Amino acid sequence: MQAWQVHENGEPSEVMRLAEVERPTPGDGQVLLRVRAANINFPDALLCRGQYQVRPPLPFTPGVEICGETEDGRRVIANPALPHGGFAEYALADSRALLPAPESLDDAQAAALHIGYQTGWFGLHRRARLEAGETLLVHAAAGGVGSAAVQLGKAAGATVIGVVGGPDKAAVARELGCDVVVDRRAEDVVAAVKEATGGRGVDVVYDPVGGEAYTQSAKLVAFEGRIVVVGFAGGTIPSPALNHALVKNYSILGLHWGLYNTKNPALVQHCHEQLTALAERGAIRPLVSERVPLDGAAAAVQRVADGVTTGRVAVVLEKGAGA
Repeated sequence: MQAWQVHENGEPSEVMRLAEVERPTPGDGQVLLRVRAANINFPDALLCRGQYQVRPPLPFTPGVEICGETEDGRRVIANPALPHGGFAEYALADSRALLPAPESLDDAQAAALHIGYQTGWFGLHRRARLEAGETLLVHAAAGGVGSAAVQLGKAAGATVIGVVGGPDKAAVARELGCDVVVDRRAEDVVAAVKEATGGRGVDVVYDPVGGEAYTQSAKLVAFEGRIVVVGFAGGTIPSPALNHALVKNYSILGLHWGLYNTKNPALVQHCHEQLTALAERGAIRPLVSERVPLDGAAAAVQRVADGVTTGRVAVVLEKGAGA
């Protein structure tokens, strides 16, 4: 079979190599899946660079989120078991963690429903307890993680403010349903959000960026607001001033979604049921901005790493091509 492999750490476009390899053999509790589509996530770039919290042995195949097909023909969503990741014709996965792919979504959309939307659901509902009528600020609102949070926020009845970088991404954020869009490259984010909220600030901040975005979040969070720390795509891990959280009376909430797979897997299943119901009634639909063939995976991972994409980019294999 064909699979992308990383033999040394570095930039995805430089270290990912397409090779002919043997199909992986399932271990105890694992299942072999034919990959129909693999969604590209920022962690795939971090894996290539050797900067992710999980460091599989070299060589490995990246690709942490797929829509695959079981031997009996079921279409499922899975997180492949590294080092046998999803940028390949076949991947391995934990048989107990397979989730049914919603019939309303094609392969690429289904592959993109899992990590970003689960993270958004846990962040907004489990951690921040977002309520209808509250105001939600989403950093990197046109990206893969941010676009999911925007849709989930709107589905929950919140007013959503999206922060993006550039006019193209601003247009995408508006199409996603953001009530207010702030272009950080052309506007003062803090001033624009304060104006939009009448000086009150926002109830919940969803931050997958870190760095300067977190600094802005602390200035914009309202009384009894919640900042959900999802990741550090901006490359800088902030050092929160806890005295500021104290005097302003807000909460800083960490979210590592992957922990729920071991700490409370039943809640992951419950979340998937909620997401499937939202997808079936059209309240959420993964924004797949680009579909590429398997041989285009390395270049596509690099584009995601460089932050020039919107929504999700999916690697779609010909046999399982989505609409």
